[in-house]
Amino acid sequence: MGKRYVRRALFDGLWRALGGTPRLLQVVTGPRQVGKTTLVLEVHDRWPGPRLYASADQPDIPGRDWIAARWEEGRALARSSRREGLLILDEIQKIPRWSETVKRLWDEDRRRGRRLRIVLLGSSALLVQRGLTESLAGRFELHRHPHWGFSECHKAFRLPLEGYWIYGGYPAGLAMRRNPVRWARYIRDSVIETVIGKDVLLMSPVQKPALLRQVFGIACAHPAEILSYQKMLGQLADAGNATTVAHHLHLLASAFLLTPLSRWSGNRLRQRVSTPKLVIRDNSLVSSMNPSEFFRGRVASDLRGRLVENAVGAALVVQAEQEGGEVFYWRDRQNEADFVFRRGSRLLALEVKSGRSGDIPTGLLAFKRRYPHATIAVMGDTAGTASIPSVKLERFFGDPSAVLDSLFGRGVGNRNG
Repeated sequence: MGKRYVRRALFDGLWRALGGTPRLLQVVTGPRQVGKTTLVLEVHDRWPGPRLYASADQPDIPGRDWIAARWEEGRALARSSRREGLLILDEIQKIPRWSETVKRLWDEDRRRGRRLRIVLLGSSALLVQRGLTESLAGRFELHRHPHWGFSECHKAFRLPLEGYWIYGGYPAGLAMRRNPVRWARYIRDSVIETVIGKDVLLMSPVQKPALLRQVFGIACAHPAEILSYQKMLGQLADAGNATTVAHHLHLLASAFLLTPLSRWSGNRLRQRVSTPKLVIRDNSLVSSMNPSEFFRGRVASDLRGRLVENAVGAALVVQAEQEGGEVFYWRDRQNEADFVFRRGSRLLALEVKSGRSGDIPTGLLAFKRRYPHATIAVMGDTAGTASIPSVKLERFFGDPSAVLDSLFGRGVGNRNG
């Protein structure tokens, strides 16, 4: 079932862009193993004119002449037909200085009026973005394909919400979830090790790859936790320093494995140098690294709480990337807001409750006193109040975008969502 599932909104967005104006390079980026290639091959198969798909994900990384050769093949196909041609180049970021060649070929096609549409795919945010900003400004449209959300996993695999918090959103893995040992091995070997071994180490020279893996392991042991660089250093078996750890976190973030959130202060400089809160981009990365914690029976309540909070944080990060915005956390002495979502000049502070606790969210009230214009809300299956609305977790994960729009739109007037 998962193989036949088409991520309709993402497919429709790419299809419309390919058929519309202005004519731009279409760039698809996102994590490995979430179906980017499957989706563009669906576009390829439905394209009414001549089309060509080629991938640079090869044992011997091709050079820039490979791009030029594939491009010329696409041009030849387009010349042989009255319809527009389509050229899809996958894992383009693996080719050194790929963007310079793409710019030259793209500009030639525009000058000569060639009828060839281009789709580029990449699984490294850092290398793709670097190429786009260095050479291709004004020539591209970006399509972000994130990990699968709960509604997609439920529709394709009938995955319940509790299962989503453990098994996450890698479709090939979900097909194996009834064999947890096999599932965990697949996530570790085919996702984590492939990303770290092929993508992360390609981005930037890493003198000690083992140290990079240790940093990722520490992050997965502390999902949705505020973790100082000094505390991370204390858990490393190898020598390192705070700058090295910060650099490794940056590389892991660029490979869509995690996102270090900054502390909200209203001051850009302080935010940049703050202790990070580590959000793992998909909960499967956490549970597969610590399988005994999840498959011995009932998940401990504190671990379940961190999984739920991490999943909320990951969903918020996706919304910020897709729709514009930024995600932070907030802490002031004993007061804390789990997440702060900024959209333009507007702020939304959230506390995540995985149980039915009726405790008063004092951190949210403190944030509201500090930032009176902000909206505050609780994410969880707990009752709201006149001043603090509550959104059920199933509703949030079912449609995060709609929930955020509702909270920003209705503010404190929203009760018991």
